[in-house]
Order: sequence, then C-alpha cells, then structure tokens
Amino acid sequence: MENLEFVSELRTTVGRLIKKLRKESSTAELLSLTERSTMGLLYQNKSMLPSELAASEKITNQSMSDILKHLLDLGFITRTASEQDKRKVHISLSAEGEKTLLQMRNERDQWLTQAITATCNAHEQELLKKSISILTKIVEFE
Repeated sequence: MENLEFVSELRTTVGRLIKKLRKESSTAELLSLTERSTMGLLYQNKSMLPSELAASEKITNQSMSDILKHLLDLGFITRTASEQDKRKVHISLSAEGEKTLLQMRNERDQWLTQAITATCNAHEQELLKKSISILTKIVEFE
C-alpha cells in the first residue's frame, strides 16, 4: 500500500510541475501541448513526414494535419516536396518556429533554475540530477 501512495504522490507532483512549467512561458500560450511537442520533434529530427509526426505523437493523420495547418499559419513550419516522391511533403521548423521553440524552452528553464536555486540545497540539487536518468527510463517505458 505504501508503494501505491508513493506512485500517486509522484504522479501528482510531476503533473503539477508540468502545469507550472506550462504557465511559465507566455510564448507557449499560443500553442497546444501537441503543437509544442511537434515543434520539438522537428527541432530534433530537422525534417519529418506528416505521417511520421502523427505516429510519434500517437494521433491520427487528420489531427496532425490540423496541427500542421495551424503551425504553418503561424509561420512556424515549412513544407518541402520530396525529391523522390512528389506526393510526399517534408515538414521542417522555419527560422521563426525554431526561434519561438527556443524562447519557450528558455523561459521555462529560467523559471526552473530560479525555483531549484531558491528551494534546493547543493545535496538536493545533486539528487535531482541523479533522478533525471531514472525518470527518463520511466518516460521511455512502453
């Protein structure tokens, strides 16, 4: 039973941290969570097909199409026809999209740096660093 309480507490705390981080970027308010995540995927991978983005986000191709339309309307992505297959379109972040993504990340990182510095001593900061690999394993679990 104690283990279940720990799991619930962890879930609640991580959820609250995510909500707090979302609020700490005024730039991010323009975009949904999936739109921000899609931009992050494009930043990592440079260029992806819409179907690859949909599969990575675990959403339908139609939902991804709506997301890409919004990002295109905002000027955050570019579409380039495939050299091999003209029916396929590669999606990339535009310069404005990359700038916006990095600004969102910077706003959140600044807040998190201030919060950690103000609330955690050196030992606690070291524990946080060590916990990143553990949390990463949990996130990657399928």
